[in-house]
Amino acid sequence: MSTDQKGTRILARTFFNQLRASGYTPHQVIGIATELLELVTTDLKEGDKEVAPQPAPAAEASPGWQPRV
Repeated sequence: MSTDQKGTRILARTFFNQLRASGYTPHQVIGIATELLELVTTDLKEGDKEVAPQPAPAAEASPGWQPRV
């Protein structure tokens, strides 16, 4: 297991233990995990939209653009 995977696993276990120690039920923990997954999914989808290539604007459309002579 890589160091990054170990860190992620430790963080998840710590978060889980803190939730349970704070009185959250297993069903509530599942609800929190579901919400986290939905947030990550939304973030990934929005990130894909930002990465999509945009058509380059025509040079003439830029205000003040003058061709070199």
